[in-house]
Amino acid sequence: MEKELKNKKVLITGGAGSVGNALIKELLKYDINVIRVFDLSENEIAKVRCAFPNEEKLRYLIGDIKDINRLKMAMDDIDIVIHLAAMKHVYACEYNPFEAIKTNIEGLQNVIDCARNENVEKVIFTSTDKAAHPLSVMGITKLLGEKLVSLAEYYKGDKRTLFASVRFGNVFGSNGSVVPLFKEQIKKGEVLITNSNMTRFVITMDEAVKLIFKAIKLVRGGEVFIWKMKAFKVADLAKVMIEKYGIRHVGGGSKVQIIPIGIREGEKMNEEIMSEEEPSRAVEMGNLYVIFPIVDHARVRSKYQNTNKIENAIIASDKAIPLSEKEIGELLETETDL
Repeated sequence: MEKELKNKKVLITGGAGSVGNALIKELLKYDINVIRVFDLSENEIAKVRCAFPNEEKLRYLIGDIKDINRLKMAMDDIDIVIHLAAMKHVYACEYNPFEAIKTNIEGLQNVIDCARNENVEKVIFTSTDKAAHPLSVMGITKLLGEKLVSLAEYYKGDKRTLFASVRFGNVFGSNGSVVPLFKEQIKKGEVLITNSNMTRFVITMDEAVKLIFKAIKLVRGGEVFIWKMKAFKVADLAKVMIEKYGIRHVGGGSKVQIIPIGIREGEKMNEEIMSEEEPSRAVEMGNLYVIFPIVDHARVRSKYQNTNKIENAIIASDKAIPLSEKEIGELLETETDL
């Protein structure tokens, strides 16, 4: 990555979140020129400044991706944009669909337009496995976001900008994920799960950062990059966390209860990393799947060497061998910030 990042100016939208913090730590290991952290939350920006005191390569910008003029200022003379800013919670998007569209679609369109106009070198859009076969408003907006990013290649004119997407599963331990939620519920003596058979794909914070870096390195135009993720049962995670973080009420003395509450609006029992159609225009590259854009995918595919056709890929989380409780425990141990 030294070649791809040397002397580059990087903008991270939504950069004050947990993935943004992890990205900053990794980017600072390289000979980066500057990292602009762009976020709507003043409080979260302040936390990042505390986490990286006296770091001269960081700039802190408060703004909203829905404000194209502010975004244009933030993107001035930038080489690489990593677009994290979004409404990410399924439940919130279901009950606030107009706001989800404004942020996840119109905000992304602003990012694309500004990147093209400012002649940015590369734009990496962070999507989700919920886009593969969407049921929720959030998943639908992310799928449309992927389409916009792929098709941006065909209306950028003579600009140099390359666009690509990455699909995350559940980023283990990130802000708003199930791990910190369960920790808080354990303190109260009960863990609420939607269904004991629910499964999810999981990606560690380290893998999420590596996936973004892989996309920066490999992008040729319009691809979707996916990490080969493992899956887990949500009920197994709850059991392991109860054992690890405390099996009794705070001051109550009774064991922590696991309470099924049923599937909420927009949720699915299981997730997919690809649709049924996508493997036909995708390849394997080590620990990655690379999906080529629908429009002119043969041209993009021709730019890739040493790849394998996808065969017998497990694309649904309930078809994968789930992590054992021991493996989940080991995963919790590796996430030192939890």
